[in-house]
Amino acid sequence: MTIREHNSQHDHAASLPLISESATVTAVEAMDRDRRTEIRNALLKLGTKHGFEAVIPDRGPIDWDEVFSAATHATRKLAPRIGALRDRYERAHPALVKITLETEDPINFAAGQYLSLRYGNRTRAYSIASSPNQDETELCIRRVPDGRLSPRLCNELSVGDRLTIRGPNGHLLLEDPSKRDLVFLATGTGVAPMKSMIDYTFEEGRDEFRDEKRDVWLFLGAAWKDDLPYHKAFENLSESHGNFHYVPCLSREAWLNSWAGETEYIQDAMLKFVDERSLDDAAFGRHMADLLDDRPPIKLDTRIDPHELEVYACGINAMVYSLETAVRRLGVPSRHVHCEGYG
Repeated sequence: MTIREHNSQHDHAASLPLISESATVTAVEAMDRDRRTEIRNALLKLGTKHGFEAVIPDRGPIDWDEVFSAATHATRKLAPRIGALRDRYERAHPALVKITLETEDPINFAAGQYLSLRYGNRTRAYSIASSPNQDETELCIRRVPDGRLSPRLCNELSVGDRLTIRGPNGHLLLEDPSKRDLVFLATGTGVAPMKSMIDYTFEEGRDEFRDEKRDVWLFLGAAWKDDLPYHKAFENLSESHGNFHYVPCLSREAWLNSWAGETEYIQDAMLKFVDERSLDDAAFGRHMADLLDDRPPIKLDTRIDPHELEVYACGINAMVYSLETAVRRLGVPSRHVHCEGYG
């Protein structure tokens, strides 16, 4: 593995040429799974509890209109759950894929940047999930229903296929090392540039400054557990590095299986770990104050001081805007808040 030394990610990114490369696909891996059997079993369990199991067949097609009608007749509180289970049951598989690319020469990029990928006659931008130190380049792609390119990548792409890539681009880049701790906030595939930056941080020893460890946090949100890209890799990193704190947040998994982890928005989950002594109650509003009052005990001794942070956020535009607003209200200096949105 080649280790490239970058004193400043911003200086390095500015010096990179805009290139066109022909890349060969070396691996295509589904990161989610087909959960229709699990969903049918969950529906049968729910139906048995609320008295509508008769409308759920043991096999074959599910009449979702009939299920919805029977479930909501039992209790209207089931409407959101039935709708979420239906959407997950009917979605195409795979919906989340990891693609590994090999080029004749390693692509020179800064952690956090993205490439433009062309397949057939379609081009789309995708963040690089692998560290700049890796020989191959890894992308994490979510299927967008009726999308121009992502369905083809999920359905058709095979090992040995050739793609045209262009780049790198992007300014979501790590600050120079300092005593500040790092917080990464992402939903879904927004974690791709975060993974690149987190891996690079630990490979290069950037999690330490002047012989002092820096805490590195990742708050990653999704609906279902298998929608968390690189979930196992982050768990392993947390086990091997005591200063890496991984907090997955799942909004719907508990409707399908047991899930004892966080279920809130990632900014609300982050608040549970904030040192309340560092907060100005007047600055962040009633909603966040209520969350702070209601937060349960946290096992970790480590706490987040917003004034001593650098924050990186990535996801859909509306989510990133809300994250940026939340962390600034907490007191994170604007110059240390770095965001990238899409969609």
